[in-house]
Amino acid sequence: MQTLYMSIRDDLLAKIKDGTYAEGDTIPSEVDLAKAYGVSRPTVRQALQILVNDGYLDRHKRRGTIVSKAIEEKSDNEPPSVQGVQSFEEEMRREGGNVRTMPILVKEEPAGEEVAEQLGIPLGEAVYKLVRLRYINDTPNVFMENYVPARLYPGFIDGVDFSQVRLYERMKELGRPVHSLTRRIEVSKADASVSTLLDVPIGDPLFYFHTHGKDASGNIVEYSISTYRGRNNSFEFSVSEPDTSVEESWADDPLSNGEGPVQLRGGRD
Repeated sequence: MQTLYMSIRDDLLAKIKDGTYAEGDTIPSEVDLAKAYGVSRPTVRQALQILVNDGYLDRHKRRGTIVSKAIEEKSDNEPPSVQGVQSFEEEMRREGGNVRTMPILVKEEPAGEEVAEQLGIPLGEAVYKLVRLRYINDTPNVFMENYVPARLYPGFIDGVDFSQVRLYERMKELGRPVHSLTRRIEVSKADASVSTLLDVPIGDPLFYFHTHGKDASGNIVEYSISTYRGRNNSFEFSVSEPDTSVEESWADDPLSNGEGPVQLRGGRD
């Protein structure tokens, strides 16, 4: 027998899908929904949390609970795996998401202790630092910090608009493309600063990706930390036998280590 909160979840989901609650609408409050369904607020809260976790709803501190566009709409069949390396932007656009990038900081600076260690360069050597915030359908989705050794890419940031130009495209343009990646994923909770940047409550789960990009000779040419919302993202990796060549359409923030087909889901899963 289906529980009350799952019945409410199903009813709300049906109303989202048929447009009763359209994308961007504020749904009724927990109190109003509890009265409408004749249940307690905790029961309604359980139903709403499932829809938040699935990417259909978004909770905002001041605006209430908003209907968000799920980036992936599953059909009866699973979507096919994507062969080669797909970028964040490519995959989101393939799934119908509107992606834009807002550069926050683009500068050259001396490498601090952590960055120097991660890039394998002397402390204080010049690096390019890029800090960007990426949106999907006007919702902040990922906060990225990238570091690139300046001596390997002269003129890397000169006259470049990184709201339009991808990091990896620029590296390829300057003759030293990223050839392979290693990536470590961690899960943590949002602190006050990240909560503000990604518009999520303090304590919300986050995905942290620590990435090292290498050129064809195995030199580390990029180190990055990418912080993804936990609530609108899931990541699925399918690894197969390595190919002898690396996908040429490298773009910004690829989510595989170049070892085989990758399926990324940036919405509900």
